Amino acid sequence: MLLFVIYFTAVVFLLYALLLLYYRYGWSKTTGIGSTSQPLAASLPRISVIIPARNEAGHLPGLLKALVAQTYPPESFEIIVVDDHSTDGTATIVHNFYELYGSKYEIKLVSLKDHLGGTSINSYKKKAIETAIGLCSGSLLVNTDADCTMGPQWLETIARCYMQEQPEMIVMPVNIAPAKKLIEIFQSLDFMTLQGITGAAVEQNLHSMCNGANLAYTRKSFEAVEGFRGVDHIASGDDMLLMHKIKKAFPGKIRYLRDERIIVQTRPVSTVAAFFQQRIRWASKSGQYEDRSLMPVLGLVYLFNLLLLTLGIYSLFDCEPIMIAGCAMSACTAFLCLLLFKTIIELFFLWPVACFFKQLAAINLVSVHATTAYFVHRYSRLPGQGRALSVERQNSKIKIAM
Repeated sequence: MLLFVIYFTAVVFLLYALLLLYYRYGWSKTTGIGSTSQPLAASLPRISVIIPARNEAGHLPGLLKALVAQTYPPESFEIIVVDDHSTDGTATIVHNFYELYGSKYEIKLVSLKDHLGGTSINSYKKKAIETAIGLCSGSLLVNTDADCTMGPQWLETIARCYMQEQPEMIVMPVNIAPAKKLIEIFQSLDFMTLQGITGAAVEQNLHSMCNGANLAYTRKSFEAVEGFRGVDHIASGDDMLLMHKIKKAFPGKIRYLRDERIIVQTRPVSTVAAFFQQRIRWASKSGQYEDRSLMPVLGLVYLFNLLLLTLGIYSLFDCEPIMIAGCAMSACTAFLCLLLFKTIIELFFLWPVACFFKQLAAINLVSVHATTAYFVHRYSRLPGQGRALSVERQNSKIKIAM
C-alpha cells in the first residue's frame, strides 16, 4: 500500500510540475507598456476611482494621500468613496480630505445607506460599486480597496495602457509585503503565487482570475453585461464573477498589465482565524463560476498536497526501508525527497514573480527551510542506524511493501 501511495504521489507530482512550468511560460509572456516619458495625449479618458469602504478610518488616509499624489491630471479623474454602513470615522476622513484638496481634486462621498432604503441585501460591496458607477462620470472605472496604497504613476500607466490597446478590462498586480509574523509571511507567499498564476492565466486566456483591489474596466463593458445582474445574490465575487461576464461578452479584450508602476500594496490579515475566514469567503463563490477551467487545476493541486500530507503522516509511524526503483528508501526519505522536488519546481515558477514584486527574501526563506529539512534527515542518522541498515541489506531483510 505504501509503495502505491509513493508511486501515485510521484505521478501526480509530475503533472503538478508540468502545470507550474506552463504557468511559468505564461508569466514570461506578460508585459508592461514600456516608457511613460512621452507626454500624455491632449484627449485623456475620464477615470473614476471607486473605493467601497466599511470602517476603514485607520487605512483610508494612506489611500487618499496616494491618490492626490497621482501624476495623472486632476481634472481627468474623480475619487468616489462609498461608505458602506461605517460606524467609525470613515465619513469624517473623506470630509477632511475634501476640505484640504477639494479645490483641486474631485472627491465624492456616497452613503450606501441612502441608496438602499432600508433593504437588506447579500452583497453590499457589489451594491457599493454599482451605486458609484451610477453616479460617476468616468468612461474608465478603476476599483481598489480602502486599505491599499499605490505609486504616483498608477492612474497614468493605466490610462496609457487603455489608450494604446483599448482593452475592456485591465487586470493588475497586487502585493502583500511580508512582515515578521509567520502567518503574514505565509500570506505573502500564498498571495504572490496567486498573482503569478493570475498573470499567466490571463495572458494564456486560460482562467478568469483577477483581484478587485487593482482592477480597471470600461463603463461600456460594465453596462453591456448588465453589471452584477445574475451574480448580485452572491456575497463576494465582485471581481472574478464580473470578469467572467466581460470575458464572455468581449473575448480577447482582457489585458494583464505587468508593470511595477501599477502594483497596489495591500495588508495581510494578522491572525490565523482571520486568514481562514478570508479563504472561506473566497471559496464560497467557487460554486457560482461558469468558468470551470480552474476546477481541474484546483483538483490536481489539492490531490497532490493531500497525498504529500498523507505520506508525511505515514512516515512518522513507519521508518522501515522499502525498495523504490531499485533503491532502499524509507517513507520519511520519500516524503522529504518529494517535498524538496516540490520546493524546487515552485521556486522555479515563483522566482521571476518574486523578482517582479521584489519578494526574493521570502522565497529564499522557504527554500532554505525545505533544503535544510532534507539534508538534516539525509545525513543526521542515529548512531548505529547506518550499520544496522547495512546488515539488513546484506541479509536481504529489507522490507518490501505490498
